[in-house]
Amino acid sequence: MPKPNPGLSRSIRCDQWLELLDELSIGAFIVNCDRRIESINYTALALMGLRVTEAVGKDCRDIFCGVPCLVSCMLEKNGDAGPRYPQPPYVDDEDSPLLTRMATPIFDSAGRVSGCLTILQDHTPIADLINRVHYEERTLKIILDHLDVGIFTVNRGGLITFFNTAAERISGYSRRQVLGKPCSAIFEGESAPDVCTLKAAIADGSLRSSQHGQLITAEGVSIPIRANYMALRNEKGTVVGGLATFHDLTLIHRLNQAISDRYTFHDMIGKSPAMQKIFEMVSVVAGSRATVLIEGATGTGKDLLARVIHSAGKRADKPLVKVNCAAIPDNLLESELFGYSRGAFTGADRDKPGRFQLADGGTIFLDEIGDLPISLQAKLLRVIEDREFFPLGSRSTVRVDVRIISATNRRLKELVANREFREDLYYRLNVMQIDLPQLAERREDLPLLIPHITRKLCVAMGRQPPDISGDAMHILLNHEYPGNVRELENILEHALIVCRGELIQSEHLPVSMRHRPHVIPPVESDRRPIAGNGGDERRRILEALTVHGGHRGMTARSLGMDRSTLWRKMKRYGIES
Repeated sequence: MPKPNPGLSRSIRCDQWLELLDELSIGAFIVNCDRRIESINYTALALMGLRVTEAVGKDCRDIFCGVPCLVSCMLEKNGDAGPRYPQPPYVDDEDSPLLTRMATPIFDSAGRVSGCLTILQDHTPIADLINRVHYEERTLKIILDHLDVGIFTVNRGGLITFFNTAAERISGYSRRQVLGKPCSAIFEGESAPDVCTLKAAIADGSLRSSQHGQLITAEGVSIPIRANYMALRNEKGTVVGGLATFHDLTLIHRLNQAISDRYTFHDMIGKSPAMQKIFEMVSVVAGSRATVLIEGATGTGKDLLARVIHSAGKRADKPLVKVNCAAIPDNLLESELFGYSRGAFTGADRDKPGRFQLADGGTIFLDEIGDLPISLQAKLLRVIEDREFFPLGSRSTVRVDVRIISATNRRLKELVANREFREDLYYRLNVMQIDLPQLAERREDLPLLIPHITRKLCVAMGRQPPDISGDAMHILLNHEYPGNVRELENILEHALIVCRGELIQSEHLPVSMRHRPHVIPPVESDRRPIAGNGGDERRRILEALTVHGGHRGMTARSLGMDRSTLWRKMKRYGIES
């Protein structure tokens, strides 16, 4: 006999199921093959407003006429004896509960359908919860504060009236910073798509979604979000504002980025004049076919910049092939770059394409070009000039269409002067030159880089970004960083591994940083001397304000006090920010 579809067996007392569902406040009743109700629990009676005598023994079609029956009843001869999944919430009139109905067959010992179990679930409390959101309802605010999803509400004018804890964590804003402000403050202005979507939801009272939204954090970083927007109504049904729920999609964004191996300008962070000039140059260079030379110290981000240029150019959908000229032995480098033909040397039993052939139509990134042997520089020059080359051991040329981006941590001009690099090749590579500054030369970017890198590392670790104490931030901002951005990433990763709480302290940083003297003193906006412990506290507050750019919320959190306490202490010590 074939195995029946999933359902309940008569071997289990169905009354036990009804009692269990009653404990969970879920309505349920059992109908036999004649569509007569055999038993019903108290929750279902309460939902339908019936007594036991008005339901048991009656035809389910007569009693439950207010709830739409399933499309094809499983009790009919030709009915499918399988579970019926929840229908959309249904309400008979405005005073009736909002119900979802699901049914599953009941089998006898022979595997035949002998009835069905129907479940009724009331969604009215959930609908009431959403429709009754007001800033004054403290109990409701507590509930929303403990949800792991960002939520904020606005009035009809678009001013923020509620901002939950998850929204604070995702955006980096404290609720005191945004309450009473236009919702456009956390997006890209009034014309931002998400702002327009929220306004449209308020205008027509419908539920709207944004699958590819963008939110601007307190640090000025754009993060991807998925959001739902709906209108809020009062007890009379009048629209009084709107509600937004949003999720941080940074992890998904990073995953997609890793899969596609493509980068955008947003992956390079910097507000310093030097970085702004680079961004302007890249926006022009990316769309051309010009050969680019990137010079910069180790760890400044030459690899990332090459990826950004490729991704922003016309060859973005073609391959980007990287070759580290310093990591491949000299005797293997030619075959790696240009490939070889069968029989070119012992063991060459087949033709093998080189990196230039693999990059055909796209971009080849020659990292550490200053270490390229002189013997190969002439062959590279011909590729640049003629777009063709001879694979090792081949008598015929191979033509390729590639864009060349090269990078080095050495000064090629000095290598040319020392006759370690061909002058003609240098000028061919140096059509467009970009010099990446060291991190010590753009310290104003540190307040942006530190939270950006911390967030990126925390996404990979699957944890929420912790705050950084004033002492730890002071050390981070005043470190010399000989290893540049790469060293900063390693330091922050070390701190996140050691720190198990929600605040990175100075003891979580590498020992070498803590014991190293800091040559850059903190900037104080008010230097009036105050003796005793008050002077020490005033100095700590000034340092924390300097570290966080005058941001009182972040300063208070780093000092372990609330915002009002910080305000009182600033007033006591005569500190203005």
